[in-house]
Amino acid sequence: MLITISGPPGSGKSTVAAFLAAELGYEHVSGGDIFRALADERGYTLAEFNELAEEDESVDRDLDAQLRETARDRDDLVLESRLAGWMAGEHADLKFWLDASLDVRARRIADREGKAVDVARRETAERERSEKRRYREYYGIDFDDRSIYDLAVNTARWGEATVPRLVLDAVESYESARDEGETPVEGVRYEF
Repeated sequence: MLITISGPPGSGKSTVAAFLAAELGYEHVSGGDIFRALADERGYTLAEFNELAEEDESVDRDLDAQLRETARDRDDLVLESRLAGWMAGEHADLKFWLDASLDVRARRIADREGKAVDVARRETAERERSEKRRYREYYGIDFDDRSIYDLAVNTARWGEATVPRLVLDAVESYESARDEGETPVEGVRYEF
């Protein structure tokens, strides 16, 4: 099975994806790791590569091509990135969207990166505006469109231990229904 975990920075994507991969015995591929590898290959720091992405669309397109190829060629995989659900397309069995308010996500990012919350909030908001514009321009993607996801979770509502279990429960329920011959209904999405 191919599972995608998407959401904005600080939403808990990496935490949930790593948990799912470990619990299911799946490989975990992170778009962030691919992005860092591309930066290293080209001799850029992460900050420099982020700036380059603003000016050179090949940065995003190279990353997204690798995500699409990964989704097309593998099973038993948890693919995690902001656009994983979009890039995996019909190859994904389940697509999850994780989110929280900008304030919550900024606090998480500030804690993780050792910076002031107001700096993390400003940087994150700027990054999101830039990415939304680029996704729409390059692919016609409305980043706010959640209709492609099977489950959207506000990660600010539950603790770090609960959200991964919620997502795992959804995966197990899907597998059980599929194993019992129940056909999932296309186009039906639930948001909590």
